[in-house]
Amino acid sequence: MCTKEEIFKAVSTVKDPEIGFNLVELGLIYDASCDEEGNAVVTMTLSTKACPLHQMIVQWVEEAVMRDVEGVKSVHIDVVWEPQWDITMASDDVREKLRM
Repeated sequence: MCTKEEIFKAVSTVKDPEIGFNLVELGLIYDASCDEEGNAVVTMTLSTKACPLHQMIVQWVEEAVMRDVEGVKSVHIDVVWEPQWDITMASDDVREKLRM
């Protein structure tokens, strides 16, 4: 059975092409889980509802989990809008670099 940590590690390979930081350090990945049958669920958001790369980013997350997490047979991406993302959800490193 895969773990939340393994899923987060896989998703950290997916970068936001506009900003250049990965989705985990941006705070866009809210949760992840995997059941005993290898069905993974990633709960995430995007920086804005109008994100022009919405479908591509969701596909990249799904592909990263399928490729990098052993034992995963399926991935469901749950895009949510609550809580609404803001820059305070990003890692300290990201916030510092964006201030520069």
